[in-house]
Amino acid sequence: MEQPVAADPHRVERRDGMIVEWDVPITMDDGVVLRADVFRPPGSTACPVIMSYGPYAKGLSFQQGYPSAWQQMVEQFPEVTHGSSGLYQNWEVVDPERWVPDGYACVRVDGRGAGRSPGHIEPWSGRESRDLYACIEWAAAQPWSNGKVGLNGISYYGMNQWQVASLRPPHLAAICVWEGAADFYRDVSHHGGIYCTFLANWYRQQVTSVQHGLGRRGPRSVVTGDLVCGPETLDADELPARRSDPGENAYSRPLWDPFYQERSAQWDQIDVPLLSAANWGGNGLHLRGNIEGFLRAASKHKWLEVHGREHWTEFYTNYGVHVQKRFFDHFLKGEANGWDKEPQVKLWVRHVDRFEPHSEQQWPIARTEWRKLFLECSNLVLLPYQPELQASHSYAGLGDGATFLLPAQDRELEITGPLAAKLFVSSETTDADLFLVLRLFSPDMKEVVFQGALDPHTPLAQGWLRASHRKLDPRQSTVYRPYHPHDEIEPLQPGRIYELDIEIWPTSIVVPAGYRLALTVRGKDYEYSGPSARLSNIRNEMRGCGPFLHDDPRDRPASIFGGRVTLHAGPACPSHLLVPIVPTRTNTAP
Repeated sequence: MEQPVAADPHRVERRDGMIVEWDVPITMDDGVVLRADVFRPPGSTACPVIMSYGPYAKGLSFQQGYPSAWQQMVEQFPEVTHGSSGLYQNWEVVDPERWVPDGYACVRVDGRGAGRSPGHIEPWSGRESRDLYACIEWAAAQPWSNGKVGLNGISYYGMNQWQVASLRPPHLAAICVWEGAADFYRDVSHHGGIYCTFLANWYRQQVTSVQHGLGRRGPRSVVTGDLVCGPETLDADELPARRSDPGENAYSRPLWDPFYQERSAQWDQIDVPLLSAANWGGNGLHLRGNIEGFLRAASKHKWLEVHGREHWTEFYTNYGVHVQKRFFDHFLKGEANGWDKEPQVKLWVRHVDRFEPHSEQQWPIARTEWRKLFLECSNLVLLPYQPELQASHSYAGLGDGATFLLPAQDRELEITGPLAAKLFVSSETTDADLFLVLRLFSPDMKEVVFQGALDPHTPLAQGWLRASHRKLDPRQSTVYRPYHPHDEIEPLQPGRIYELDIEIWPTSIVVPAGYRLALTVRGKDYEYSGPSARLSNIRNEMRGCGPFLHDDPRDRPASIFGGRVTLHAGPACPSHLLVPIVPTRTNTAP
């Protein structure tokens, strides 16, 4: 039962060089009062606003809620704590102590039903988008605001930017989507039509754990001592009725429908200036959305930046903060700082041991040479030419599949951009799930893996397709990015060969001389053969795919997906991998 609350928790104080307002009330159109914390400079000068809205509880500090990620970041990059006490650091949003001194007001809103905001939690819903719209317009009207609001944040705090920008709030002046998915079906819930269990596990681990109403059963803020999940404590059996279940909602909807439409970007409606910052290691959640957002948003002023390292790190490094501030200084303060002259695309090109910055004007890179590497099934190799003989290779439909190796090159080779595969496939049953993995091997045939957004042992790139979802949308497909509408199921006729076009998420790698690329076609998620890893905020042990697994047996029954799958290659079935070769003076295409 809900406990009565005696007084309005809103209060104002001056601390650490800032005016801080705790639990500012923002009333929505249905009467629900959301709570926000506002950090702003002393004085009467009107400031531009940096806002975030989400479900992770504004009162839960980064160190308290995500200790392993925090410790890993500050050990590797101690610069993230310079100029800051760290008291006001929160997961995936800006540190006000590094922004307020530069004349910004930082506003953090607890999303409906989360933290200290009451209501029903329904992640990424239309209701949330309308709430964020209202919060933007509220902030623009405050006496301490200059009327220009920018949105900034990682992951959830980036994903809902695409949605609210589609609604065109009048005072939304710019968005910085740092590793934020945009298509709730293709990026999040169903990779290639295959259900991903990430949503269900993430929700239990990071959202319901800070649901409004946990009250005394939840954590206390290490800064204020307040109850992170609201002043009232509800009975445990009341809480489930006040939240949706995104994992089950997605599982029950195997095809694209209005549920996903509501939770996805509407590209033709997004016209606000934007900076889309992606991570090469973001396979399984954000990378695709950042690329699509840059390409497809109607904005006249848009930039793409692609980096590496962990999901959260680069947002807080000196480099990341500098990039964000230059972008917002230009669009929220009107500074003539040269941002408008910046190249539209900045890529931190990945090497085995480092990243190197390169500026471009287009994505894909204009000088890309698209090369087909053909599968040869007799010897399981990739060839730069079509094999003369027809051959096939079979594997267990839920098994490890087959790996096709490219011969070692005598010079380094850069591959940067989107990839795709065309495979000719037959199955013993009425369907088949294909998991494609682009991999790299050293001259002694040890696999080279990379720090992903979450998992420290990730391959170069991944792609997925459920064969019964093979239908293409010709209007939205390109040769390097096939697009599947996922609006109907077309079962396979057992034994019949089908042509499948499979999207592989973008990547970047400069392959050293003597190393070998490989394409693995599997019937289940990739697994790294070395040690696994853990993070405090991730439910499962990470074995190469982080939390982005496709292991719900309800979605992949052995009776349908466990039969033998056969790959066909040769003149009649030109199965191949399409790779983006970026020519340099040292590159020699295979």
